[in-house]
Amino acid sequence: MRPLAGGLLKVVFVVFASLCAWYSGYLLAELIPDAPLSSAAYSIRSIGERPVLKAPVPKRQKCDHWTPCPSNTYAYRLLSGGGRSKYAKICFEDNLLMGEQLGNVARGINIAIVNYVTGNVTATRCFDMYEGDNSGPMTKFIQSAAPKSLLFMVTYDDGSTRLNNDAKNAIEALGSKEIRNMKFRSSWVFIAAKGLELPSEIQREKINHSDAKNNRYSGWPAEIQIEGCIPKERS
Repeated sequence: MRPLAGGLLKVVFVVFASLCAWYSGYLLAELIPDAPLSSAAYSIRSIGERPVLKAPVPKRQKCDHWTPCPSNTYAYRLLSGGGRSKYAKICFEDNLLMGEQLGNVARGINIAIVNYVTGNVTATRCFDMYEGDNSGPMTKFIQSAAPKSLLFMVTYDDGSTRLNNDAKNAIEALGSKEIRNMKFRSSWVFIAAKGLELPSEIQREKINHSDAKNNRYSGWPAEIQIEGCIPKERS
């Protein structure tokens, strides 16, 4: 009788253990939230891995500068034209003063005049230097700028063919070192000030001549740009 009793006890124990295992599995399934097996497998694999640190998206600066200008300065960016399809741009304090989007740039020398004290644009004009006699009107426009004005000049296409000596003298009087070196379709940008002195460390002028060997546009010079920060008037 004893062997029979021992065998029965073993059967009861196995059945009991099976029921316990089934019930434990049922409880575990109820406690784990529904999720794809692939996600669970990924979570297991990711244990022990180093977290991936993502750099924050850089904050956009005025006129697309890489770094912000100090609060007591004006931000500016001048971009000449390049080839046939890239128009010139003049940006000041994150405001587009001249550009293709505004429809106020064209072939020749594009000029924007800004009131240095208020930072407001006072006038913008484009002067075609390939056709027509526009050197005279441009000279008068430059000379009409009020004291304490900032003048921004950029070329698109040709800015030299009909640029006469009086116009060159007017621009040279503002501090240009390259105006007499302008050639057919030269890319040129220039910052000038009337009635005030700009800091010596500011890059005021840049020029690039047409060169089929070195420029990406056949017969056209590549665009050039200068940007920076101009100190505001002390109050």
